Amino acid sequence: MIIKTPSRLHMTLIDLNGSYGRADGGIGLTLADPNFSLKSELSDNGVMIDFDSEINSNEIKSECIKKITSSAEKTMSYYNIDGGFHFTVKKAYLPHSGLGSGTQISLATSKLVYEHLKEDNSISTTDSTFDKDISSVELGKITGRGGTSGIGIFSFDYGGFILDGGHNLKEKGTFLPSAASPAKPPHLLGIYDFPEEWDIIVAIPRADTSVTGQKEVDIFTEYCPVPKQDVEKLSHLILMNLLPFLLEKNIECFGKSIDQIQNLGFKKVEVNLQSDIIKSAMANMREAGAYGVGMSSFGPSIYGITEGNTKEVFKATKEFIGENGDVFITKAQNTGYELQR
Repeated sequence: MIIKTPSRLHMTLIDLNGSYGRADGGIGLTLADPNFSLKSELSDNGVMIDFDSEINSNEIKSECIKKITSSAEKTMSYYNIDGGFHFTVKKAYLPHSGLGSGTQISLATSKLVYEHLKEDNSISTTDSTFDKDISSVELGKITGRGGTSGIGIFSFDYGGFILDGGHNLKEKGTFLPSAASPAKPPHLLGIYDFPEEWDIIVAIPRADTSVTGQKEVDIFTEYCPVPKQDVEKLSHLILMNLLPFLLEKNIECFGKSIDQIQNLGFKKVEVNLQSDIIKSAMANMREAGAYGVGMSSFGPSIYGITEGNTKEVFKATKEFIGENGDVFITKAQNTGYELQR
């Protein structure tokens, strides 16, 4: 069987102050492109991984091997599976670019393993719960994803524009990135269809600003808690401006809210830590006419929302980035993964 999953923009974490007893929370948007596609077949033992011929990036291959192997083994262990799986990566995108590839690879792998268990009685397992669908939250618990942000988790299942409610700080204990947090995935507060007529321009400058592993943990430790007043202003901005303007399809005011978010709370930290090329690319995209410009997660991916002026903004962004990065036009995806048996 083959599964196809979307990518996502992580627009901001909401509360990394914790004064009100909760932490994290976030908003994000599911993207139709780029996407991840994975084929799976049963094998005798262990985990085998191949790649389609057009996947040439060693960085992509390395990340896929790491995430697929780990997620498959965790799922097999969770369900006490005696057997193996052969995976073929059909399509993938750059890891550590701010587009959420790690979560999508992990959830896709675990979902395929589970679906094989549902339909193939020859697989030896001590579990007998395979008569129902499994949610992305359950997959996240098995694979260890969603410990801080739920945007990738819910993009996988539902798509659209997503708001998650974060974690009880007493249960989580401290501020940590998703990759280092043992917390369970957060609750989903809302999913909203993103206007089909709006375009998203994504630029990925080639900048050595990757934030992963211990470096990411250290940043959370150094900069949290963020100012309480930033969290309060950001919460109001999301609830009373961003979401209503999204539902009203008011792209100008929605975009203004995106711009304001870049200067608040932990998103301000993320942007300030970036190289000048990323900050300049964001400014250039705004000057070219994008209605709102933001950075996804820790970058380097940045995005601009457009309608009617997409070609002009794309051209200006492409000319600015030149050969030092990738620029493409995509749409939001208001649905989650696709599974073909």
